[in-house]
Order: sequence, then structure tokens, then C-alpha cells
Amino acid sequence: MEWIEGKSVRVLLGAEEDSDTTPDAEISGVLEEQDPVVDHLVPFSLDHSELMRLIGTEIARMHKVDVIHGDLTTSNMMLRNRPQCLTPPDGSKGSAEIVLIDFGLSFISTLAEDKAVDLYVLERAFASTHPDSEPLFDLVLKTYATESEKSWAPQLTHLRFKYVYAVEKEAWLAEELIHTIKD
Repeated sequence: MEWIEGKSVRVLLGAEEDSDTTPDAEISGVLEEQDPVVDHLVPFSLDHSELMRLIGTEIARMHKVDVIHGDLTTSNMMLRNRPQCLTPPDGSKGSAEIVLIDFGLSFISTLAEDKAVDLYVLERAFASTHPDSEPLFDLVLKTYATESEKSWAPQLTHLRFKYVYAVEKEAWLAEELIHTIKD
């Protein structure tokens, strides 16, 4: 086990450590400079776009070796300054790196669907913890697609449709239950 010196990506994106509140600012690639969230990224010499690229790259690296995280959320990502003795795996000169943590639900799989489920869980985490962050998550996916070897997009699209169907079905069942109780 290793102590990771750094900041939680969840907090860097504006969620409080003990709550699910986020700033109301519109997220469009990079938040406005007066937003206090940006100040958290200054020590890492990053903006939000670069942070999303780091996330996409790290997830792609994990999936290339067929590791499925099982609980990909921004709470399970740490941003830290890379120790000076380590060279980035991609040969870049950046000093910041994403470290994925909490592999308690992880497993090995070569299936593109399992990798898509990982991405879908992260997408749902972004939507619930970081409202209005769709442009940021899109950048994660674009970077992942560039770095990834296998086709995962059809599986992710399928999972999105399944989720929408489940939500609509749940709403319909709740409405039917209310009508049954009233009658």
C-alpha cells in the first residue's frame, strides 16, 4: 500500500470532500479564472482540459492491460506532482499525473463491454457529482479513444440506452403504483 500525496480529482472539480455540492458555474472546457476551483489546479500547472486528458490517458493505460477498475469515480482518482525521478510513460514533460486508487472491486477482463461499463460508471459519477460537466467528460472520452486500442463506443452507447430505459421504466412503475394506491 502506498500513501498518495496529492488532491482528490473530486475536490479539484469543485465537489466538497464531505458533500455532493458543486459550484453553479457553467463548465466549458476550462472554468473561469475567478472560480476558486481553478486555484486548486495552479500548483499542478494544469487547466481542466489538461486534467481531463490525463484522466482519459490513465484509464486507457489501465484498460490496455485488461484491468477493470469496477468503481471509477472522481473520488478514486488523485492528482499529484510526479516525483522528479520518474519519467512519464508517454514521454511527456508534464509534472502532474493521475493515480487511480481503491481497486477493491477490480478484475481482469479483455471484454470491451467491461471496459465500457467502467467508462459508464465514471460518466454517471461525473453527472451526479459534477453537474454541467458533460464537456469535461467528453474530453475524457476523446482522449480515451485516441489512446485506446479496442472499440468500446458501441458498448457505451448500449449501456446509455439501457440506463435511460431503466429510468423511464422506474418512473412508469412508480406512477402505476401511485394510481393503484389511490384506487
